[in-house]
Amino acid sequence: MVSREGIIAVYMMASRRHGTIYIGVTGNLARRAYEHREGLIEGFTKDHGCKRLVWWKNFELMTNATRCEKTMKHWIRDWKVNLIERDNPHWDDLYGNWL
Repeated sequence: MVSREGIIAVYMMASRRHGTIYIGVTGNLARRAYEHREGLIEGFTKDHGCKRLVWWKNFELMTNATRCEKTMKHWIRDWKVNLIERDNPHWDDLYGNWL
């Protein structure tokens, strides 16, 4: 069994509901989401205030997660918004709410 700290995941961070969206991949969802929330990572998420974990999907293998992330980064915005709203219609911050 994988601890929540060791969750391999593709995730989306957002600045607010219908705001800027960032898609990433990680081998440690709890740590990575915390880093985004606290502004510890220089770059896009810090510059755009993407601190809200609004969607994530876990994977058994990093290779599959990376493939999914690369695919999703090419999606049009509406597809990303639809995916978030299907699972999280109010764009709630899901940080800490995973298994």
